[in-house]
Amino acid sequence: GEPCISPDGRYVYYSEDMSGGSTFQYNKDPNGQIYVIRRLDLQTGELDNLISVQGGAARPQISPDGNHLAFVRRVRAKSVLFTYDLHTGEMRPLFDGLNRDQQETWAIFGVYPNFDWMPDGKSIVFWAKGKIWRIDVATKQLMEIPFEVESKQSIATAVRFKQDVAPAEFQSKMIRHATTSPDGKWVVFNAVGQLWKKQLPNGKIERLTGDSGWFEFFPAFSPDGKSVVYVTWNDTAMGAIRKVQLRGGKSEKLTRRKGHYYTPAFSPDGTMIAYRRAGGNSVRGYTYAVKPGIYWIAADVANQVGNFVTERGEYPRFNRTSDRIFLFRDGGSKSLKSVDLFGENERDHFTSKYATEVAISPDEQWVAFQELYNVYITPFPKTGGAIDLSSKSSAIPVKKVTRDAGTNLHWSGDSKSLHWVTGPEYFTRDLQETFTFVPGAPDSLPAIDTTGIALDVFVATDVPAGKVALTGARIITMKGDEVIENGTILIDGNRITAIGASVNIPSDAKTVDVSGKTIIPGLVDVHAHVGHFSNDLTTQQHWPYFANLAYGVTTTHDPSATTEVVFSQSELVKAGKMVGPRVYSTGTILYGAEGDFKAVINSLDDARSHLRRMKAVGAFSVKSYNQPRREQRQQVIQAARELEMNVVPEGGSFFFHNMSMILDGHSGIEHNIPIAPVYDDVLKLWSNSETGYTPTLVVSYGTQSGERYWYHHTNVWEKSRLLNFTPRAIVDSRSRRRDISPDDEYGHVEHAKICKALTDLGVKVNLGAHGQLQGLGAHWELWMFAQGGMTPLEVLRAGTLNGAHYIGMDHDIGSLETGKLADLVVLDKNPLENIRNTEFVKYVMVNGRLFDADSMNETVTGNFKRMPFYWENPNTSDAMTWQPGEGITLPGCGCPNAH
Repeated sequence: GEPCISPDGRYVYYSEDMSGGSTFQYNKDPNGQIYVIRRLDLQTGELDNLISVQGGAARPQISPDGNHLAFVRRVRAKSVLFTYDLHTGEMRPLFDGLNRDQQETWAIFGVYPNFDWMPDGKSIVFWAKGKIWRIDVATKQLMEIPFEVESKQSIATAVRFKQDVAPAEFQSKMIRHATTSPDGKWVVFNAVGQLWKKQLPNGKIERLTGDSGWFEFFPAFSPDGKSVVYVTWNDTAMGAIRKVQLRGGKSEKLTRRKGHYYTPAFSPDGTMIAYRRAGGNSVRGYTYAVKPGIYWIAADVANQVGNFVTERGEYPRFNRTSDRIFLFRDGGSKSLKSVDLFGENERDHFTSKYATEVAISPDEQWVAFQELYNVYITPFPKTGGAIDLSSKSSAIPVKKVTRDAGTNLHWSGDSKSLHWVTGPEYFTRDLQETFTFVPGAPDSLPAIDTTGIALDVFVATDVPAGKVALTGARIITMKGDEVIENGTILIDGNRITAIGASVNIPSDAKTVDVSGKTIIPGLVDVHAHVGHFSNDLTTQQHWPYFANLAYGVTTTHDPSATTEVVFSQSELVKAGKMVGPRVYSTGTILYGAEGDFKAVINSLDDARSHLRRMKAVGAFSVKSYNQPRREQRQQVIQAARELEMNVVPEGGSFFFHNMSMILDGHSGIEHNIPIAPVYDDVLKLWSNSETGYTPTLVVSYGTQSGERYWYHHTNVWEKSRLLNFTPRAIVDSRSRRRDISPDDEYGHVEHAKICKALTDLGVKVNLGAHGQLQGLGAHWELWMFAQGGMTPLEVLRAGTLNGAHYIGMDHDIGSLETGKLADLVVLDKNPLENIRNTEFVKYVMVNGRLFDADSMNETVTGNFKRMPFYWENPNTSDAMTWQPGEGITLPGCGCPNAH
């Protein structure tokens, strides 16, 4: 970018990031070479690397006589204005006080603001330190050019809506794995970790099985509709495939070996079941994951070893003659193929750019597919080759059957109807309602259904019984600057009923003496990627949740996650079936770039559709992610106002986008603005808005990630509590051989100073640890706020009440007050004396349940005892942990892992 043309029109000079790699990268080192200035000869087509130097070279500007280039180069921690003699190659520094250039990030809007030569070629005019300057090229004499701009801006009210944090019961909105009996009379589905059945259309919803020792997934009916095959997961027993009668009764285990099983399906003749056996991951572990792929077993034999078919593929389904298996292959090139039962004789049926679900009708005459969230039906022509499956296809008729979205596509037994779910609603569309050429179709087809059959699963919110008094502590309430010395907090169930220096403790209350300790509200991490990145089986214990709780994080908001996983696990936590912080999310981002998960928004109706589909599954917020045009982002905001949803946009390292987001009323800015410092124009604009700021300094756009500072300055691998809840492979690989830098290379401190300046002006700055290192990363973020000048009390407010306000929950969490929910942290040391003392957590209480931070066993309020995680192998010592591991998010935030 940043092109300029020589005075004679022959050459184009421009800068290019030559650091390598096909995608953007974090933590690029400007002490090496990132940008190169290149010269294109428009007459010959010759392209040269003109200025290729240590420190990089960017923003070229040719002199009026065509003899010199001015450009920006990094020299250690300084950005320097240089000139380059095109005849001799001599480089000469002019001024080393430029603001920090943007070489280290993806500088879509340029590495540095424009500058230019004066017409006589004797001086250059440029911007730096918030002012405009003129420098004499020969003498380096510097002169300020005074300027004053009066700007009037209209700032929209930020979207932010109050949320119901802890209702007595809640409706499960994340319905998964729905399937319909061949006769169309029953639907079975997953909700809150278990399988449920409902007689259509108005029958009572009840559990399919009476089992309670595991979670249940992926049901599929037998051809006669009398039995259901499904997958179970228990953290100790691991996965299995089981079968149960639809009418109920004892289930039968069909697989002999533990494993990671997915998507079983009966053959049409009822004799076989095809399924996928997956590899492990850092949440479930890596054992019993050998030779993943597609398998089949007999349908009526217990404790079998599967028959291997093929290594690659997902969603196996038998063909109508039960001698072949259809399978979907995802990735860069999506395709629907089929193989025989030995994995041979492969045939191609469909290819697709965007399809994420494909369902073949039992008679193999029709295919349904999900493309960019909506569902389409098309005939299945037999051409002998692969057909492109697309909503835009002109070769075969394609009809859209959903208004907003649909998942769990499956056909009726007679191939005449398609079924799917959207949130807690079940939909059916007959072929006669879809195509006029189908026999029996009316001349005028009915409109798309917008309301389906309710799959109403209501679950009681988990609340502990009894009263607990925490006595003798220093209490930092976050109610203004209030600090109560030698105070008591009385909790009844999950709410605070009294707090103060003098509290009457009822005789039936259990007392916990926390004398000499400090109590703060539970930490609220509003940019918390907590391991929700795969459409996966749900473990009974999700170690990222435990790691966060152990470090006092009691509320998480994940602004980029796999929709099905995050909302289903959120409901499991609410119901008390999983231990974790409060889990909220945007679900999958509203992605504005390319990919099979992008959200195409070219109108207000498009925006409404995307927000409706997210709200249907339980989201109260969405993440507008790099929607490139401002009116697209404005359409999302307007839809959010109508649907009462929050919008937390990806900052994207786009400063000008960030400023327009403030003007347009976004709930906040996620990730730091990439430039530092900022001046009164930015500070005044922001402080006159209601837009919050979640800078995620652990990542830090425009400089190296702030987390590197803590790997440099602390021995992370020695933290025993961290290792109790995080695989050692993740900790050791990041911390033991660490990158170190001089302090002036850590740009996060300058960004933290912006946070302090905004705080002083009333802008609410929030904690967002980005999932870089679960739990501990939240404290790093707090400590970095202090490095920028925040007081300990301001830091704690950023980590508690500000975040609660940001997500519309400050009426119930974020401070310690009578009537609020009992989310709190007991610290061994006083953070007002040293903010680094936030790390020393003794107890954490979430929703009224008290846990010992070192063991995460419940104490006083209940009897939950944590089970060992997969890496806590009794056959190895603490010093010899051989389990492999992988990062939930890579150091520096690596897409697609986190956003």
